[in-house]
Amino acid sequence: MNAFTALHVIFYKLSGGRIGGTFRGAPVVLLSTIGRKTGKRRTTPLLYIIDDKSYAVVASNGGRDSYPSWWTNLRKSPDAEIQIKKEKKKVRAEQASDDEKARLWPLLTKMYPTYDDYQKKTSRKISVVVLKPT
Repeated sequence: MNAFTALHVIFYKLSGGRIGGTFRGAPVVLLSTIGRKTGKRRTTPLLYIIDDKSYAVVASNGGRDSYPSWWTNLRKSPDAEIQIKKEKKKVRAEQASDDEKARLWPLLTKMYPTYDDYQKKTSRKISVVVLKPT
């Protein structure tokens, strides 16, 4: 999976999102965080929806019982950068409140129904993360 992710990021960046800008019809954002252990910049492609002036993503990790590393990184250092197509923005990550998640989850699962399957696979409560431009 890491090799696929690395190729996805490379093609997305080189093509300005023309290649890799969608996945199964859903839009893809590149999220760059700082590794909590290494201090190195890490970039991950994620599906997203726009919510007012913010972006909502799902910390599903494919339904695994552990959080995805990008979310663990953001919990330590919430400042990050996103790239949508050719546009880059600085953002600050926040976990959606229960009310926000209740509103956003149906929109996210409409975009990508597999998120419901991921939630069924794990005992943890999958987080919705809101990325707010700074």
